[in-house]
Amino acid sequence: MGSIRDYKWKRMGTNEASPPTVLCLFFLFCLGCKCLASEFEATQTATLKVDASPQLARKIPDTLFGIFFEEINHAGAGGIWAELVSNRGFEAGGPHTPSNIDPWSIIGDDSSIFVATDRTSCFSRNIVSLRMEVLCDDCPAGGVGIYNPGFWGMNIEDGKTYNLVMYVKSPETTDLTVSLTSADGSQNLASATVTVSGTSNWTKLEQKLVAKGTNRTSRLQITTNKKGVVWFDQVSLMPEDTYKGHGFRTELISMLLDLKPRFLRFPGGCFVEGDWLRNAFRWRESIGPWEERPGHFGDVWHYWTDDGLGYYEFLQLAEDLGAAPIWVFNNGVSHNDEVDTVAIAPFVKDVLDSLEFARGSANSTWGSVRASMGHPEPFPVKYVAIGNEDCGKKFYRGNYLKFYNAIRQAYPDIQMISNCDGSSKPLDHPADLYDFHVYTDSKTLFNMRSTFDRTSRSGPKAFVSEYAVWRSDAGRGSLLASLSEAAFLTGLEKNSDIVQMASYAPLFVNNNDQTWNPDAIVFNSWQHYGTPSYWMQTLFRESSGAMIHPIKISSSYSSSLAASAITWQDSENSFLRVKVVNFGSDAVSLTISITGLQASVNALGSTTTVLTSGNVMDENSFSNPNKVVPVKSELSNATEQMQVPLAPRSFSAFDLALAQSKLVAEM
Repeated sequence: MGSIRDYKWKRMGTNEASPPTVLCLFFLFCLGCKCLASEFEATQTATLKVDASPQLARKIPDTLFGIFFEEINHAGAGGIWAELVSNRGFEAGGPHTPSNIDPWSIIGDDSSIFVATDRTSCFSRNIVSLRMEVLCDDCPAGGVGIYNPGFWGMNIEDGKTYNLVMYVKSPETTDLTVSLTSADGSQNLASATVTVSGTSNWTKLEQKLVAKGTNRTSRLQITTNKKGVVWFDQVSLMPEDTYKGHGFRTELISMLLDLKPRFLRFPGGCFVEGDWLRNAFRWRESIGPWEERPGHFGDVWHYWTDDGLGYYEFLQLAEDLGAAPIWVFNNGVSHNDEVDTVAIAPFVKDVLDSLEFARGSANSTWGSVRASMGHPEPFPVKYVAIGNEDCGKKFYRGNYLKFYNAIRQAYPDIQMISNCDGSSKPLDHPADLYDFHVYTDSKTLFNMRSTFDRTSRSGPKAFVSEYAVWRSDAGRGSLLASLSEAAFLTGLEKNSDIVQMASYAPLFVNNNDQTWNPDAIVFNSWQHYGTPSYWMQTLFRESSGAMIHPIKISSSYSSSLAASAITWQDSENSFLRVKVVNFGSDAVSLTISITGLQASVNALGSTTTVLTSGNVMDENSFSNPNKVVPVKSELSNATEQMQVPLAPRSFSAFDLALAQSKLVAEM
């Protein structure tokens, strides 16, 4: 070290400078050099070779990427289903009366009003109704009555129309005031008076309410000043502007449409199984007039659903999204009890009836029920999953075979999905596809991008129906989680000769009931945003039906990179898209080398889209919904041989516009 000090002193030509001063200057200089060196060393280099020749290209299944909807986190009730009243039929407290009417409550006190449930409804399948007895001769100003706050407050918006429907009866003619108010009742947003004719029969009342103000935490209230008794049942409030008039919350459906899903798996998940079979989803009880549906308690995710979002509505949603419906049905197995295979026949018949409801002619027994609900044309159900995560249960295999054989005989074109994983060993039963579920940490999922490299190319195809990073790596939806998920999906693209479908889970969460974390789309009564995992999926929406090309990454840093290359086209143009995940903490200077293209690259129209952020654990939120979103820019240097930067911890998509493409034209 002494010789170095001497050298530096002489170089600086500071005969007058003292050794301590020179030492300090030299130390600062070395620090600067070290920092510069570190920055230089932190930029890795890599080469990505893409062979775009037609003879090596392979078509990705049209169905590769879709969505999985489960009734969890109030995704449906209080979510995409636009019904604003919670517990609209007073059934949530159970069949025994008097019962809990939560979240309904009273306006007044016990000296002016008495409210209790009884079993006098006109609907045989949901017999509970609410009896309200007004006790006061001289009631308070504004009257007494009941109110419902909906699902953590109703979002009422100025100028919008809300359709109120309720069933009532009263022995004497009574005027009721129906209002939309603020949470404390002090702000009146809309109000109307409806008259209940004095009769012993139930009457259906309908009233449009037009809001004259906005309040995000509103309530519906029903009041009167007249002493007497009124019964209520099936009180519904729906915004008039639902998606296509089908009852779905428009802004949440638009998030799904932006993913361009090729299939919709529904309605679960564990929701299908139930902790106990008595609480499993029953399709038959979720169809027909909404007023007659009994609803049920989902004991896995611990909340009541009125089943306004039922089997028919899920089929309608798939049609509205342009997605293939995948009906997951209960196979006689729950988390805690099972039906012996010798007694499974009624369950098999029930599923065959569900398929007739979806696919049967309008003249068939169950097809006629569908037609009466407004859909005379059949729904194209071509996929069913026999249970959910039930492989290994005592009666699963025996029950599975009963369902499989019956469905194959009745509907030979339907593709059946087993719960048993066939990725590492052959199944011991027939199947068209098998479920593959993975929830794990980010590093593990990143490394699982090669999972299906080793899977046999014969036998049933894989359906990766649930995947996600969770727990500490995920936060409430982190950039880190989305990067490893993106890498995993590039592996599914690569192996799409054996992987037929894939979907993230869960899809939705109401911010007031985050039972499962993370989720793709977060919402409350009036706001919503996509997590980084949602935005990651938007960069795969063109993959289904595209052509995939072989790639090769050359770099000492390749263990931190994942990539894929596809050719796709929109309504006007064709593109070669190269997607690259940089899972590491170093920047990368990437050389992309493309051979075999049947068209020239046009820099005009070529773009780069990057998903990244300043911190790998960054998340989106209601206050900052666009903190981690893809950023698109022009790719002015687009050519068959080009150099592009990869930011640390990033997911990049390079879309090269093609002047013309025989390859794409043949897709």
